[in-house]
Amino acid sequence: MVQTLKQLAEGESGIIVKVKGRGAFRNRITEMGFVKGEKVKVISAAPLQDPMKYELKGYNISLRRNEADMIEVMPESEYADFIEEQKNNDQVNHGITCFGVVEHGGQKTGNGNGLNTIEIAFVGNPNSGKTSLFNFASNSKERVANYGGVTVESKTAKLKYKNYTFNITDLPGTYSLSAYSPEEIAVREYIFQKMPDIVVNIIDTANINRNLYLTTQLIDMDIKVVGALNMYDEFEAKGDTLDYGTLGQMLGIPLLPTVASKGKGIEQLLDKIIDVFEGKDSTVRHIHINYGEDIEKAIAAIQAEINDKDFINIYSTRLVAIKLLEKDDDFIRLVSTMPNGKNILQAAFVCGKELEVIYKEDCETFIADVRYGFIAGALKETYRESVDQPAEEDTTSKLDKVLTNKYLGFPIFLFMLWVMFYTTFTIGGYPQNWIESGFSMAGDFVATSMSDGLIKNFLIDGLIGGVGGVLTFLPNIIILFMFISFMEDTGYMARVAFIMDKLMHKLGLHGRSFIPMLMGFGCNVPAIMATRTIENKNDRIRTILLIPFMSCSARLPVYILITGVLFSGALATFVLIGIYLFGILLSILFALIFKKTILKAEEVPFVMELPPYRMPTLKSVLLHMWRRASQYVQKMGTIILIASVVIWALNAFPAESDMSRKYDKRIEALNTALEAMPEIEAQAIQDSIAAIEVQKTKELQSNSYIGQIGGIIEPVMAPLGFDWKMSVSLLTAIAAKEAVISTLGILYAVDVEDDETSHLSTAISNAAYETGRHKGERVFSLPVGLAFLAFFLIYFPCAAVFAAIKNETGGWKWPAIVAVYTVGTAWVVAFLIKITGELMTNL
Repeated sequence: MVQTLKQLAEGESGIIVKVKGRGAFRNRITEMGFVKGEKVKVISAAPLQDPMKYELKGYNISLRRNEADMIEVMPESEYADFIEEQKNNDQVNHGITCFGVVEHGGQKTGNGNGLNTIEIAFVGNPNSGKTSLFNFASNSKERVANYGGVTVESKTAKLKYKNYTFNITDLPGTYSLSAYSPEEIAVREYIFQKMPDIVVNIIDTANINRNLYLTTQLIDMDIKVVGALNMYDEFEAKGDTLDYGTLGQMLGIPLLPTVASKGKGIEQLLDKIIDVFEGKDSTVRHIHINYGEDIEKAIAAIQAEINDKDFINIYSTRLVAIKLLEKDDDFIRLVSTMPNGKNILQAAFVCGKELEVIYKEDCETFIADVRYGFIAGALKETYRESVDQPAEEDTTSKLDKVLTNKYLGFPIFLFMLWVMFYTTFTIGGYPQNWIESGFSMAGDFVATSMSDGLIKNFLIDGLIGGVGGVLTFLPNIIILFMFISFMEDTGYMARVAFIMDKLMHKLGLHGRSFIPMLMGFGCNVPAIMATRTIENKNDRIRTILLIPFMSCSARLPVYILITGVLFSGALATFVLIGIYLFGILLSILFALIFKKTILKAEEVPFVMELPPYRMPTLKSVLLHMWRRASQYVQKMGTIILIASVVIWALNAFPAESDMSRKYDKRIEALNTALEAMPEIEAQAIQDSIAAIEVQKTKELQSNSYIGQIGGIIEPVMAPLGFDWKMSVSLLTAIAAKEAVISTLGILYAVDVEDDETSHLSTAISNAAYETGRHKGERVFSLPVGLAFLAFFLIYFPCAAVFAAIKNETGGWKWPAIVAVYTVGTAWVVAFLIKITGELMTNL
């Protein structure tokens, strides 16, 4: 009985007999293993009942219900009779039992350049441990996490080993070398254009069936490959066995077991790379995967038309023929530029149509079937699966029953967010106070040990008040990234995308969009880069436009500062969480707007691997925290320091004016009178002198260069209740969001006593309007403070994010749109909050 995968209940399984649909959907799911003859089991549904989690080829994968409806299955007990009936009807049984290798000459030895330098590229599936291996092999410190898409651009490192220099490039993780995502295109273009001496194919041994699909495509590229069977300890723990020596002989690729997380097998892998480079490994040989008589004839016919020597020197003609049969758009464009491109494309078109008549399938599908058939044949002779249920799968299954449960999934996720922010705000407050006290002592020391002058003012107001004020929030940043690192490394981040997909889908977004958006809470720049894992262009741009609403860690110090002034205790924590949730709500609103207007949503399949849960090592978590802390401190020593110096200078000059000279004369006269006054009456004169000094400083500040800039901005921001100092701080934050702290620290320093110069919260709390109808009233009232927080959340992202948007979208159009709609929205929302707050206060 044939039915669709959607119709299977939880716990039921079936054998795939047909995959309907066309285009990107069909290509992607076949590459992920949804091919005829494969057994698939329904595991569970997401909390919102969509997508569904399935088990296929020994790993978990998610698929939406409407996509599962495109896959026909039948009970395992009926499949053998179905195949027999197909044979009797003379229908081709392709890809299921097809296994064959055609040997094609031998590999060249060495590279002939006589140099002791080996160019190496690391290629592998997402979550295969590729970057972990890169880190150990090269002693590098790239980011590692337990979900796909961490490596969103290539990383390079240099390693000296046994008289060789290894130039290692870690390429983005990819499931195949098709043209459906930027990662796939980037990987294959790098291999074609850079021509590395050795490609190291990192294979997750626990998911070897699926991982070898990429290996078959590397074989078609006719390049030197060394296979690293990574996570081999997990593979052995399941009780499975693999004759990797024989498998390597079949593939023409030497295979070695490695455990990248523990550094095992790395030295042997490096030795093998040298052997292959020097032509000393007998395993290395180029094979042709036997695609069957009809397909091989089509490949040969297309190859016969390719005669451009320069082209042949870069691209394997066999690979080009296969890609043209698969209707790969990039290769079609590439071939069309060749002198006889029309003839080649015509041959590919004719051969493809003939094959589709024979196989009654799209070329992409039956070629994928053959690749999986080749893999199945090779593993049948070399791989033995344990009859015992793997402990890791048991643990993952048990955890998923709770963490992705229909009723518990969302509450657990929200609880984890609450714990993250509560811990960041409360526990982080203790070391924050210690650091703040240290800078306070430093300010007091400078104030008492140095004579008055520009240098003293710079050290107290510019350096300690500016950079020091921002650095006090370092503990909060470290704690926040500790939680984010834990969620990534355990594999929980992929589950978050799984449970959120239905909601994201209704907003016109992909479930994968939630991962970079969640990463945005750490930093918007890598989050925007992580959108490269989203295959559809419109989905990718929509996600990029929404990421600035995710409050990055650079905004956290400002949130903590202002909420600490406006609220106290647990209420401040809930307000802090509310700010983050408000950003999420705004992203939902704009997602709906974009879905209906400038970026209309397109139906894109949700196919994502759900990796097994893994307990992160203490080293990886500490390394992540250290990297973020060092980046934060580095920013303090560069961008924030420069910004603080510029702001201080703009605030300090011009050093005097006609009005300040009048204040000087008044102070001089009072000092003269003070000498003749009795000690009892002298206190009143001293108080008058101190008041005039404060007025003089404020007058100089308002007439300074930064005060003049603030005066230009203030009319636009005045309806929001912002004075010129608040307005200027928002302007300087374009360089870096933390600059708000240093700017406020410099501009409001005159509002507190000398012994409190480093306590910015006190200065802000005491700040009053200096002019206008609200003169003398508190600036940071509750309505204005909340409006300031909202404006700061929404408006123009920092320069680094702006540049990242430009790089990822390929021009200035989308950054300009981001600038306009974020600033405009920020002003409107802040204005509504301010007037609403004032109305409620007056009730």
